[in-house]
Amino acid sequence: MATRGSRSEKVKRIFQQFDVNRDGGLNREEMAALVVAVNPRVKFSDEQINAILDEVFRTYGEFIDGENGLTYEGLLRTYDDGAGDVDRDFDALGLELNLDEAKGISEASSSSIADERALGLESQKKQRIAAWAISPNHGIVFDDTWRIVEDMEILIKRLKSKQAKDGKLRGENFDAYSDAGWSRELGPSTEISDKRVFWEESGADYALFVKELGVLRSRADGARSREEAFDGHMAIGRVLYEHQLFKEALLSFKRACELQPVDVRPHFRAGNCHYVLGNHKEAKEEFLLALEAAENGGNQWGYLLPQIYVNLGIALEGEGMVLSACEYYREAAILCPTHFRALKLLGSALFGVGEYRAAVKALEEAIFMKPDYADAHCDLASALHGMGEDERAIEVFQKAIDLKPGHVDALYNLGGLYMDLGRFQRASEMYTRVLAVWPNHWRAQLNKAVSLLGAGETEDAKKALKEALKMTNRVELHDAISHLKQLQKKKVKSNNGGANGEGSFVIVEPLKFKTVGEKTMLRQDLACALQIRAFQRITRLGRCDLEVLKKEMIDGDVPVSYSGSGIPEKSIRKPILEEILRRLLNFLKPETFQGAVKAINERILSVLDEAGSGRVDLGMFFAVLAPICSGPPEKRKRVAFDALLWRPVNEGISQIKRVDAVRYVKLLRAIFVPSQGVSEMLEIHGETDASLMSYTEFLVMFDDPDWGFGIMPTLLKLETGDRNRHGQHVCSVCRYPIIGSRFKEMKSHFSLCNQCYSEGKVPSTYKLEEYRFKEYGSEAEAMKDKCMCFNVQSHNGP
Repeated sequence: MATRGSRSEKVKRIFQQFDVNRDGGLNREEMAALVVAVNPRVKFSDEQINAILDEVFRTYGEFIDGENGLTYEGLLRTYDDGAGDVDRDFDALGLELNLDEAKGISEASSSSIADERALGLESQKKQRIAAWAISPNHGIVFDDTWRIVEDMEILIKRLKSKQAKDGKLRGENFDAYSDAGWSRELGPSTEISDKRVFWEESGADYALFVKELGVLRSRADGARSREEAFDGHMAIGRVLYEHQLFKEALLSFKRACELQPVDVRPHFRAGNCHYVLGNHKEAKEEFLLALEAAENGGNQWGYLLPQIYVNLGIALEGEGMVLSACEYYREAAILCPTHFRALKLLGSALFGVGEYRAAVKALEEAIFMKPDYADAHCDLASALHGMGEDERAIEVFQKAIDLKPGHVDALYNLGGLYMDLGRFQRASEMYTRVLAVWPNHWRAQLNKAVSLLGAGETEDAKKALKEALKMTNRVELHDAISHLKQLQKKKVKSNNGGANGEGSFVIVEPLKFKTVGEKTMLRQDLACALQIRAFQRITRLGRCDLEVLKKEMIDGDVPVSYSGSGIPEKSIRKPILEEILRRLLNFLKPETFQGAVKAINERILSVLDEAGSGRVDLGMFFAVLAPICSGPPEKRKRVAFDALLWRPVNEGISQIKRVDAVRYVKLLRAIFVPSQGVSEMLEIHGETDASLMSYTEFLVMFDDPDWGFGIMPTLLKLETGDRNRHGQHVCSVCRYPIIGSRFKEMKSHFSLCNQCYSEGKVPSTYKLEEYRFKEYGSEAEAMKDKCMCFNVQSHNGP
């Protein structure tokens, strides 16, 4: 990777190439020539060129030198902000770096031609310091600060040599992993995600360093003015940050914040430190302060706004707030349309919440600007797979892998895609490549075992499973090993030649499935309830306390808005709704919360926001959530009714409008009983029944098995018993240990699990006119039933 010095030299060479009239600036004509030259495969229209130039000259107005145009410093800033790739452009132009000349410019070379001329002999000293120090907007102002910086460099060099000698200094190469989503700040002088350094902080040498650093901080505090003290602490923080001493850098930036609270830079850099240290909440707070200062500071900080938006979005993603992050990435992309990184992050975040089409559009734009962006290709392929465009997704995944052969995410996700397509051999090859890069990736090891099983390679699958078991002791691995043992015992042949290890089966039409006893669940009801239960697990709404939901209604200050029809609603934007969800699901880790938001967005918000306005009726949203939250069924229904009462159209009365109740139940069915769904929703448009409905009448409508949410008793049964195990019993179709309910066919005596029963699968060896099933929630129930049958036989015996 190019050093900062060689990088700035490359920008200088590019600048000189296109500064045809040698006036120290790139006018619109020269800048247009540069844009066209570095994008040889793109045919720009005049409108596109003018739009790009307008944006550049507007965004970097402070670097425009009258009619001369964009200065060298301005061009360097565009690259620092992610508007282009220096190495790619340099190669595209066929330029070469003069090695002798480059040698003379150290890694810490000046980033300003004008400064180099003005500094004279002083430049030789200052070239030893990082390039940021003399950049126009955030560099060193006072001479005493230079002396502090020089002393800082000596201290760090001494610490580095001691720790390297003792073997304490560790570096970890992240090249093989997906882009961590971290912004390059104002410039790429420190490639954090490329080579992370870990300092040993517990030894005497580090303690001595901190003590000497304290002396330098005291020198900064003792400066003649507040401005000079600020300059000193900012410089100390920057040097520490450059050397990845993030904890110490953070202390300096915090001190700078105290000295000049309304300055953008210390808040921005403190946010960067917090993020790298894993303090996402604190990073978000600092970026919000930086954003407030930038917006209040007029045009002075305009160039920095896109990067603040980007970093704020990344910090929010770190907290799991992906919908909110999308808002800020969008703002960054609007302010700086050439910011390919903002577009990539926007696309990735949209994919993360299930907005696949919008994600594809953003990611394609990012790739258009930066064709070698491996991470963007990876996420584009994932979004295409989400849309069902699998063949194109395979091509794009392969492109990501070609660009970065050890790209774990691309390899892993391509393996998953091959699994979905039934191409098990290819899937196992992908997982093998993941494990070559990341040997302890237990999910890859488990998926490799499953794909080998699908390919019919049982022995290899068994070995892979045992390896996965060494990495993690999760219960599903024990079940998978038990499944393999069952296959080896039975030597079954599957419907499709061994895939998935299922025995030969037939799917029976629903009318042939009969139930024995009142407690046995109907096949169709179970199929629907299983889907809802899976949704509860993904979102963890089954653990959401109804009291917390009620508190949101009581305490929430939601302004009333009016839709196009003039009906008052407490409607809010999706990012604000995400904040409410975070409070409801405050027990979730950020990555789990992201998955919950995605599922809720795809299943609930897509129906509630059918117009695509980005706004949701909050009362209706609460009412939809209530039946699948934790708590007794009667309480869930009461909270749903209260949520409908809370809406402005019903506020102040103890009854709800019948039309609202009807709409609510139809929405509930459209979301959770999708087989009914849209056709039912179409029936209610235009209804104007203004009569009122009491809670008792609402319960009758809600519990109606045909037109209400009569699936709830079946769902409650799953909630209380879907972890029950049944000893040594395995499903006669899928051969997995039975968990949940066991459905026993009373004549042929084979047993089915929840899933196979709900899908109507029976072993092909049992061909009956009708199948009579009895459900056992636990092995104790089965034993009790067996004893009763034995007693009956004894009484009827001879």
